Amino acid sequence: MPGVLNFYTYDVFTDSAYAGNPLAIVLDADDLTPARMQTIARDFNLSETIFVQRPANPAHTARVRIFFPTAEIPFAGHPTIGCAIYLATAAEGPGDFARDVLLEEEAGLVPVRVWRRGDVTRAEFIAPVVPHGVTGAEVARADRMAAALGLKPDEIGFGAHRPGVWQGGPRFLYAPVGSLVALARARPTEPAWSEVISAAGVDSIFLYAKGQDCDFRTRMFSPTAGIPEDPATGSASAILAAQLLASGALPEGETRLSLHQGVEMGRASQIGMTAKVVGGRLTEVRIAGSAVPVSEGRITPPG
Repeated sequence: MPGVLNFYTYDVFTDSAYAGNPLAIVLDADDLTPARMQTIARDFNLSETIFVQRPANPAHTARVRIFFPTAEIPFAGHPTIGCAIYLATAAEGPGDFARDVLLEEEAGLVPVRVWRRGDVTRAEFIAPVVPHGVTGAEVARADRMAAALGLKPDEIGFGAHRPGVWQGGPRFLYAPVGSLVALARARPTEPAWSEVISAAGVDSIFLYAKGQDCDFRTRMFSPTAGIPEDPATGSASAILAAQLLASGALPEGETRLSLHQGVEMGRASQIGMTAKVVGGRLTEVRIAGSAVPVSEGRITPPG
């Protein structure tokens, strides 16, 4: 059995502690089996825990494994941002810097640029998979989607935005919501919730509405994955680019958007999304955000 391991917790997609999305980073996890990682992630009971291992390629920074409380996932945004900031900061020490980090994730190699200016440390990664549609996924009608979210049918959709299922490693069902008032009222509602996500082949619904102090305000529910609501979802924010393109909201070229998530649950998060469209097709999506350290400690792995 491996010995005692060091861990850190960071709040991600925020410049202030006790906001954003909490993350546990467990170091020197090479000797942990996936089952032990899953047990540790369940004990932290955060939306995600990331385990740092030696890279398969010495030219890369680290191999990482990412776990929900209930399952391993191939890629996630806030663990990528938080872990890259931890690794770059540990390597660079105090003061301003800029450093490139390469993380080997199950979905592929993820390049991350990390930089510090004054008291703020930020990172931006390139999504390892360009978001794309999901063959065979059944997207609920507005009335069923509304029932799944405790809303009225006329509160689903706005302009050319309609529900859709998109994938980029993980997959999400996207629900455009007509107002911030409706967005704040939304919540998973049975039995329609289980029916809708089962037909779509997902365990999460990502909601978005036009923002007031940002481009879009978002929420993400995933109770079947052990996450009643997520304060910030970097992977879903990246895949949102495909939903926006299908809705006619992304022009040719490069578009930068600001997303705010977690507001309704008291953990405001700020996510930057950059989408590149060439010839009417997505060619690259980048996600940016800050992270701050909150705690550190040691953990004894399960037997």
